[in-house]
Amino acid sequence: MLYLLPAAAVLLLYLRARIKREHASIRAMEEAVTASMTEPPTLHPVIDVNKCIGCRSCVAACPEQYAHRVLGMIRGKARLVGPSNCIGHGACKTACPVGAIELVFGTERRGIDIPLVKPNFETNVPGIFIAGELGGMGLIRNAVEQGRQAMESIQSSMSRNGGGELDVFIVGAGPAGFSASLGAMQAGMKFITVEQDSLGGTVAHFPRGKLVMTQPAELPIVGKMTFTETTKEKLLAFWQGVEARTRLAINYNERVTGIETQSGNSCFTVTTTKSTYDTHAVLLTIGRRGTPRQLGVPGEELSKVVYRMIDPEQYQGQRVLVVGGGDSALEAAHSIADQPGTEVILSYRSDAFTRAKARNRDKVSAYAQQGRMKILYSSNVKEIREDSVVLEQEGKQMPFGNDAVIVSAGGILPTGFLKEIGITVETKHGTA
Repeated sequence: MLYLLPAAAVLLLYLRARIKREHASIRAMEEAVTASMTEPPTLHPVIDVNKCIGCRSCVAACPEQYAHRVLGMIRGKARLVGPSNCIGHGACKTACPVGAIELVFGTERRGIDIPLVKPNFETNVPGIFIAGELGGMGLIRNAVEQGRQAMESIQSSMSRNGGGELDVFIVGAGPAGFSASLGAMQAGMKFITVEQDSLGGTVAHFPRGKLVMTQPAELPIVGKMTFTETTKEKLLAFWQGVEARTRLAINYNERVTGIETQSGNSCFTVTTTKSTYDTHAVLLTIGRRGTPRQLGVPGEELSKVVYRMIDPEQYQGQRVLVVGGGDSALEAAHSIADQPGTEVILSYRSDAFTRAKARNRDKVSAYAQQGRMKILYSSNVKEIREDSVVLEQEGKQMPFGNDAVIVSAGGILPTGFLKEIGITVETKHGTA
């Protein structure tokens, strides 16, 4: 009895904690269903419950778990209880001791277009490689790692180039392209990096002050980036410092318009808005957003219409319409609502924010309840005028005074461009 009583007490405490965690997981799953937040936005785990031993290693390994529930335990098995909160770290798969987790793109209901890429990052077109967001790895840490690893693959796959051609032509200076460029510099390769916009790619267009999650990642020449949580501005400043110290040359405001294989040669001719280049390999590190998705309504050509919000302060004292239901739209809406004298309307075509993180959904909901913004679900923009907009909701058209419109409706994947140069694009429906 002396030993049985303490053992029973420990067992009771364990069972109570387990039941409490299970109830929390069930609530999280029910909340996701109620809010129509059941579709993962990117790479996510599929758990084989027949293999799962209920050790909770995957739950403990998830870096997002401290902020909101992603994985949970139900009936002794791991479950993806917050699908929309999963952003593709992949730590759960690594942590699983029995191989019960597979990482996949898309679901049966929602497919995701992904270019066909081999484990060494080469596409079905020999000599053209893809790394980062375009290949489905939007997470900054993963993109940095892929850029570095892709350059290592390119270097190992090519013989010494003694001619005048480039070893590699890098398209994009986001996390993957920046890392790859440093890798090419470190290896002493002949390369050129072009970026149609500015350093950071998609990251540079995050709203001001946005927190970006980064785990330790290896940057060639520099070493480890040890950020755990930092703002967009601090991360970009770090990269700019690296760019200056290493004297890395990036051709900004230069966009690729075509890539052609030279007949009878293992080289490519890359045409840009400024020049033409011959190269043995091409690394594409462009974002998935591609061309911003437009509304296709009268008045969209007006100068007050933009497709990304950079600085919320520029909208002080203005009447602003934000269109979209993803994180970028919600972040734009609440950050503009924080500015003095603004009137914000958030318009979304569906009846729930199915693609945004919980913290953004909660914030815009609270702002709407406080009267700091208006949310119009199941609404569409019908017309944009000089000083107003016309929205339609449940068949009723409503005019609103307006000074600025921000369309955050996502982008069109550059599928046409990829297919034009011969790259196969697959639609993933819950496959790796």
